[in-house]
Amino acid sequence: MLMRRSLAARVAALSALPSVGFAQASGSFEAFLAGIRREAQGAGVSTATLNRAFAGIRPNERVLELDRRQAEFTISWEAYRDGRLSAARIDAGRRAYAENRGLLAQVQARTRVSARVVMGIWGLETNYGGFSGNFSVVEALATLAWEGRRAAFFRAELLAALRILDAGHIAPERMKGSHAGAMGQPQFMPSSFERLAMDFDGDGRRDIWDNRADALGSIGNYLARNGWREGEAWGFEVVLPAGFDRALAEPSRPRPATEWPGLDQWARMGVRRADGGPLGAGQGGIILPANQERGFQAFMALPNFHAIRRYNPSNFYALTVGMLGDRVTA
Repeated sequence: MLMRRSLAARVAALSALPSVGFAQASGSFEAFLAGIRREAQGAGVSTATLNRAFAGIRPNERVLELDRRQAEFTISWEAYRDGRLSAARIDAGRRAYAENRGLLAQVQARTRVSARVVMGIWGLETNYGGFSGNFSVVEALATLAWEGRRAAFFRAELLAALRILDAGHIAPERMKGSHAGAMGQPQFMPSSFERLAMDFDGDGRRDIWDNRADALGSIGNYLARNGWREGEAWGFEVVLPAGFDRALAEPSRPRPATEWPGLDQWARMGVRRADGGPLGAGQGGIILPANQERGFQAFMALPNFHAIRRYNPSNFYALTVGMLGDRVTA
């Protein structure tokens, strides 16, 4: 692992720099918070909310370590898949599905998004609400906005978090999430919360932390607003014919579904479903997960695959969400 200076050393070094712009994290943390306070007050956030939100926060060394580690992260497809499709996670998912079947049916009816994919995202993001992060969202976002690599992005998210607090959806002490500020059971960034979180149970608050109806409804709404097609699957595993030209598979950022070949074309080329069923109608793209260490696993992505990728733009993620949702609701 790369050697890193202590936070105290970074603070001292940054404080000694001339003012060279926010993106380089010049100036003290206190001065940064004062600027955020002025901007938030100008947008209507109350002084009382800001006092509670900023009480006791400081730059968080662990947030910075985890933020840097992301850029160094590499993993094989098998390690990613097997680590997230464990027997324990699947068993927990089946129990969660049985306990929440009625609520999931309501979410599906209102959002027109399959309960299967809602379960897949809920399970992969927070283990069905079991762990949604223990970082103070305000402190994490303030740390990244002040010192992080994407300062402008995190500054905007911090301001959104303060607006959410001021609207009374959650108390500052309960606004917990990941080191990057992803919040609650769906792991929404604050800007996504503002656009897509639902008050599913109609109590006047959008509580994605402790209110399961709001959390699952918000996942469904996110997918619905990002192109989910009602009544269609995300995709399925396929077996490719001998000598298949891998250049026909999708790149790491798949093309729009409108540019994919018809499933009948793939069938004529010898592509078959792994479960022996027909490919069906419509359009699809072949996904070959990168960094495969054993065997050769392939999938047929359908248009809904793109909706999952809007949640997280990773083929590994979208494939695993689909597989997990299918298994726990089977």
